[in-house]
Amino acid sequence: MKKRLLGAFALLVIGAAVLPLVFDGAGYRERHLESRIPPGPDTAEWVDVEPTSRELPDTRMPAEPAGAPVVSVPVEPVQEVVERAKPDIEPTEDTPQLDQENVPVAWTLQLASFRDEANAKALRTELLDAGYKVYIRHISGLVKVFVGPELQRTRLESLQAALKEEYSLDGIVVRFTTQ
Repeated sequence: MKKRLLGAFALLVIGAAVLPLVFDGAGYRERHLESRIPPGPDTAEWVDVEPTSRELPDTRMPAEPAGAPVVSVPVEPVQEVVERAKPDIEPTEDTPQLDQENVPVAWTLQLASFRDEANAKALRTELLDAGYKVYIRHISGLVKVFVGPELQRTRLESLQAALKEEYSLDGIVVRFTTQ
């Protein structure tokens, strides 16, 4: 064991003396490569620019009032204006009501049910383009297309007849919910 330790120590001392002689860097030559980087652009000279803004007018004194604007309004017969302003709600036929929680009872027309969402979206786009209030909902694996909501059920029933005639779709009037 002593001989092994003594041999290892001797090798370390010899290595410490010989290694600096071998790795002194005498054989190292620095390589000089040509640069392929193009020269930088010339720097632009700074130019002083004089501001060309105009002087603002003096606003300490109030301006003279302008004359009253003249607007031409087309005059329509009063009877036509009154006819257009009539509300669509018939309070004597179907009065909007509140439920037990004082929430207005609204109705909607379930127009169609599809398994494929693309078909439902196509019908929705077609009805939106025609000017109807349309939305779709995902309910139990189906995509349902609804028109509405309306506060009066009679409006939806007349709309149901019009949509059946125009699109050949039978719909059912159901209570509108936000879920």
